[in-house]
Amino acid sequence: MTIRLTVNRERWWNHVVGVADEVDGLIPVVKGNGYGFGRAGLAIAASKLSPLLAVGTVHEIVGLPDEVTPVVLTPTWRPPDTTEPVLTVGSNDHIAALRGWQGRVIVKLSSGMQRYGGNIDLVAAAQRAGLRTVGVAIHPPLAGTDDDHRQQIVDHLPDIDPSLDVWVSHLFPSTYESLPDSHRYKLRLGTYLWHGDREALHLEADVIDTREVRPGDRAGYHLTEVPGAGTLVMIGAGTANGVAPLSDGRSPFHHRRQRMALLESPHMHTSMGFVPAGDPCPRPGDWVDLQRPLIHTAVDELRWI
Repeated sequence: MTIRLTVNRERWWNHVVGVADEVDGLIPVVKGNGYGFGRAGLAIAASKLSPLLAVGTVHEIVGLPDEVTPVVLTPTWRPPDTTEPVLTVGSNDHIAALRGWQGRVIVKLSSGMQRYGGNIDLVAAAQRAGLRTVGVAIHPPLAGTDDDHRQQIVDHLPDIDPSLDVWVSHLFPSTYESLPDSHRYKLRLGTYLWHGDREALHLEADVIDTREVRPGDRAGYHLTEVPGAGTLVMIGAGTANGVAPLSDGRSPFHHRRQRMALLESPHMHTSMGFVPAGDPCPRPGDWVDLQRPLIHTAVDELRWI
């Protein structure tokens, strides 16, 4: 079973470089599964864009290019042995956990996310704890408009010392450029940077086998009754790769621009699709399109063309 991501290298890189040229203070984000590309390879690409690179956790600072400084976005209770990365704190407890560590931190300020982050007093608390505070971060939610996100950031500015960089996210470059010139800013970009040109990316899965079925037949882990005469299509993608039905329950698979029905929910390494008799049907060894967010998908094969 194989999930394959095909990338038009020139088109993809042209978009990435175009964004980097447009954004002053860009911080590329390379975290989790590396946005479907894998963290190691994507970090090399990111190192060509900025000397700073944002990662998800302290466990993701290993194996990064030597020329970049990692910025860890998620607070940690156990600081790393090195002071090279810039860590994030979002509460007094996070600050206490880093007491005695000699590195740099960014202080997370509260936003509508209500995840972690506090008021501006955390900056002084971090400094009293001996942490070198180099900036503050504001992380608006995805919900709302770009103007809503901008307003959440602007509301904090009167309390922020202009000597501190203001790290922001979830803004389009045009909105980012409109922030008041009272402060210096850095823009964290992940999805828009790496996935902004969807036409450069193609996700698909291979067909392992097919089986003709008749009305009344049952198949699958739960012996589900088939919808009618047709073909069961065994697709080499399942929960082991993060493949699941769409949020509305529909199948994530397509063949010849037609959505393929699922007989039942995907399992570890195989999904069972159903094609009614008379409809175009893939054959063993063919590939079918897969509609999944790349940040949720473990790709087996990355192909550059």
